[in-house]
Amino acid sequence: MSTSLSPFHTHFIRQARYHVWATHRLLDAVSRVSDEDYKRDVGLFFKSIHGTLNHLLVGEHLLWYARFSKGASPMLALDAEIEPDRERLGQALKGGAANWEHLIASWPAERFNGQLDYRTMKGVPQSLPFAATLAHVFNHATHHRGQITAALTALGQPGPELDWVYHLQLEAAEAKKP
Repeated sequence: MSTSLSPFHTHFIRQARYHVWATHRLLDAVSRVSDEDYKRDVGLFFKSIHGTLNHLLVGEHLLWYARFSKGASPMLALDAEIEPDRERLGQALKGGAANWEHLIASWPAERFNGQLDYRTMKGVPQSLPFAATLAHVFNHATHHRGQITAALTALGQPGPELDWVYHLQLEAAEAKKP
């Protein structure tokens, strides 16, 4: 990371890199699940692994990314099945996760101290602290990755190691390599 970036840039770029890494690791673990278990109602808020991954696509990529990148406020249901095909859904999630780092790096430092103005899915105007709302996006993804990891465990599958500190340790080790 460039030393000319603000502490906010540095923090959120790290979050974005972790988000890409964790998304890839989660989807790799999910790929080992049968189609039947992948779509089975395992008691998650969005019922199945598939439903929860679709929710991540809706919430993170189609709603929040549009709000942060374009100032748009799409009207979508949080439980909408945007992508029924699990392979294409995984690719959409990976591609969407990869978009955040560049977007974050493009903002001026003062943007992080501002507000994010948008409309809720019911059309109600909102104005929330920009940096805190961006933190919500990454926290939300972590929450649902945890749910999916628990579902994998309940299905008898190994859960991936997704701790952020583990990712930071890997990045530090990579930085020390010649």
